[in-house]
Amino acid sequence: MKFSKRTDWDTTESELARAHRRRRDAGLPIADLTASNPTRCGFEYPSELLLALSEPDALDYDPDPRGSLAAREAVSRYYGEGDASVQASNILLTTSTSEAYGYIFKLLCDPGDGILVPQPSYPLFDFLTDLELVELQQAAMIYDHGWQLDLDGLRRSIRPNTRAVVLVHPNNPTGHLTEEKEARELADICRRYDLALIVDEVFLDYLLAEAKEDTAGDSGSFLGRDLGILVFVVSGISKICGLPQMKAAWLAVAGPGSEEAMARLEVIADTYLSMNAPVQRALPVWLSGRAHIQNQIRGRVRQNLTELDSLLAAQPEGAALINRLKVKAGWYAVLRIPATHPDEQTVRELLDLGVWVHPGYFFGMPPSGWLVTSLLTRPEEFSFGIKTILRQVQENHNRYLGDGQAQVRGESYHHKSMK
Repeated sequence: MKFSKRTDWDTTESELARAHRRRRDAGLPIADLTASNPTRCGFEYPSELLLALSEPDALDYDPDPRGSLAAREAVSRYYGEGDASVQASNILLTTSTSEAYGYIFKLLCDPGDGILVPQPSYPLFDFLTDLELVELQQAAMIYDHGWQLDLDGLRRSIRPNTRAVVLVHPNNPTGHLTEEKEARELADICRRYDLALIVDEVFLDYLLAEAKEDTAGDSGSFLGRDLGILVFVVSGISKICGLPQMKAAWLAVAGPGSEEAMARLEVIADTYLSMNAPVQRALPVWLSGRAHIQNQIRGRVRQNLTELDSLLAAQPEGAALINRLKVKAGWYAVLRIPATHPDEQTVRELLDLGVWVHPGYFFGMPPSGWLVTSLLTRPEEFSFGIKTILRQVQENHNRYLGDGQAQVRGESYHHKSMK
């Protein structure tokens, strides 16, 4: 049977995934430092959370392809409670941000057109662009006393077929917030090359305390920034309400061309009609009660970040092997480790010790020198995992130095024997 080239992926299980599955199936303990699902991280949810799904109104079917007005108005209120404003008529509900991306890519791109994504970022863009027959184009972010967009590099990465720039704000996993100045310069680039801007804001509510001093005007939604270009904002309750299993998200449109964009998106949405009525009925309830889970998540992130910094600070002075990069928002931390081994090897060694952590290349970082850890993990599990990482990195470093010294001794012997 011949299948579409857009699904011509290598679907064989990777060695890392196989090792993880075997350890899990064997019932061996795993401290999961990749945890991203709040419902599995020990948080408390209201006992009445699911009641809204059983309301009589949930039996009613509203054929509006944008989603029910009540649900869209709830999303509009969510932004209004911040520093942004968007009318319900400019909001379209989807089951996920991935589906929202699919709608936007269909709207903007013909087959072979490109979408430009600064890296590091989500690994799912590879698959989303493949499925829409769109070319994934990349531009590197830079780290210099904090993460920054490399706007000159981004400009050089634009090609004749580029149709939009995707910006994750705050970025996952770096926690970078796009500053107002960066946003204005990026808008100028988009205007010059006739590009749309797609902004993923799922982590927008999780600003870290250490970033509050220098984020004035930088932490708000792009729906509150009048950039003079066509902007699509995607978000959803997976992160906002800690409810990834409910499959409720949206896209919002602002700027020049938004009216025509919404008209076309409405036809796309009418073709799929994906979001179910009970979830739409419950969405206003869940959004209005989001503070309950958000406060717990923020507390967990602060606690784990404090523990991480404390353990890193205990490294020998002048010989610290692991550094945490600055992070302003979200619930991940990027660790810089010695690039003496492939990160996949380090991650496999850690798995054998009962710790599961992301290698940096998973998010588009180089293949050596980077680990990414979730800050959602239960505190005891997190502390054990970080201590294990510290020990293993130290052992690898000592082994590397030992191998180097052995090589030097061997070369010295060789040179002496040649005399």
